[in-house]
Amino acid sequence: QVQLVESGGGLVQAGGSLRLSCAASGRTFSRYAMGWFRQAPGKEREFVAAIRSSGGSRLYADSVKGRFTISRDNAKNTLYLQMNSLKPEDTAVYYCAAASLKWTMLPGGYDYWGKGTQVTVSS
Repeated sequence: QVQLVESGGGLVQAGGSLRLSCAASGRTFSRYAMGWFRQAPGKEREFVAAIRSSGGSRLYADSVKGRFTISRDNAKNTLYLQMNSLKPEDTAVYYCAAASLKWTMLPGGYDYWGKGTQVTVSS
């Protein structure tokens, strides 16, 4: 089992940057593909980015491609999301998630979820 705790959210002006972290418990973090999702008020949870267990491949939603970077440090059991050139439409609660089988853009493919961290981008 994996427990996930997100941090790094906050209030930032449009055009600014934030770096989210997701700390994972347990010794098997490196076995999981990891993903970031977000959910804005009144909207469904949507895929943001994913990374393979080894960190060798990454996948991004079109809406964040070129602005966000997902990375992981398996030695530190930590997942990151560097967010640059933030826009008001990036405002949401951001969740990290772990997938035991394979990486996917679908929320249903993830087995473990954190409780989320709020990101608010002002215009």
